[in-house]
Amino acid sequence: MAAAPEAGEPGKGKPFKLLGILDVENIPCARDSTLYGSLGSVVAGLGHFLLTSRIRRSCDVGIGGFILVTLGCWFHCRYNYAKLRIQERLAREGIKNKILYESTHLDPERKQTNSGSSSSN
Repeated sequence: MAAAPEAGEPGKGKPFKLLGILDVENIPCARDSTLYGSLGSVVAGLGHFLLTSRIRRSCDVGIGGFILVTLGCWFHCRYNYAKLRIQERLAREGIKNKILYESTHLDPERKQTNSGSSSSN
């Protein structure tokens, strides 16, 4: 029988954890990095096997391909995620300042329009 959802989470079951430690559903970039790493593992291992016909070495190349592709995708995705978070924070602060300073003597747009109209007279 399936596990019943908790009272606070309707329709949501237990989260999927990879190797018992990596919560793939809730950690950004974990799912994509793992999937791309798996694909890189298969491509690297199978490609090495087709070229050399050495089974053990092909498995080693496959594991190395998994590690390299997973880490590469992980760092690339986390870098882009961090950049996006910084941009969102800056936009949020800008909106907050716009709301806070609008129609006051500290409003930079008001200073520009006042100085422009006074110099043209």
